[in-house]
Amino acid sequence: MADTAYEMRVLDVVEVVQGPGADVCLSGGWAVDALLGEQTRKHDDLDIWLPADQLHEAFEGLTRLGIDRIHPWPGDRPWNFVLHDGARRRLDLHLYEVRPDGRLHYGSALHGESFPAAALAGQGSVGGIPVRCEAVEWSLRWHTGYPPRDKDHHDIRLLRERFG
Repeated sequence: MADTAYEMRVLDVVEVVQGPGADVCLSGGWAVDALLGEQTRKHDDLDIWLPADQLHEAFEGLTRLGIDRIHPWPGDRPWNFVLHDGARRRLDLHLYEVRPDGRLHYGSALHGESFPAAALAGQGSVGGIPVRCEAVEWSLRWHTGYPPRDKDHHDIRLLRERFG
């Protein structure tokens, strides 16, 4: 089911975000496929985790790909919003802050969520190229933190089959 062209676009985004020094981690469906080492379904967007203090560096790279517009999305928040290129590429950014104790904080100061840095220390591959992604147990947790859609059921099933 691999869509080599889409895999290359994912890798282009990772490369241009990392190029200026931003620390990118795949999230969502592409994190699942990276953990599995193969594309298992069609994806409508690319979700990434990014330290909030590296957003400027990420924008520098993303504008080279034309990903330079906010795509209004229900539930947009300052720490989670969607960028796009005016055509097909949609990038769902999840911004976090590193706390003094090393844990990562996502969300508002009063109602956010903190989790260990290891949650974003998974290793996978897209198109045979190594990438950083969510750790398996955290990908499962985040895929079940809301009413799952068909694609979430698909992702959860494959992760459980492969990793238990």
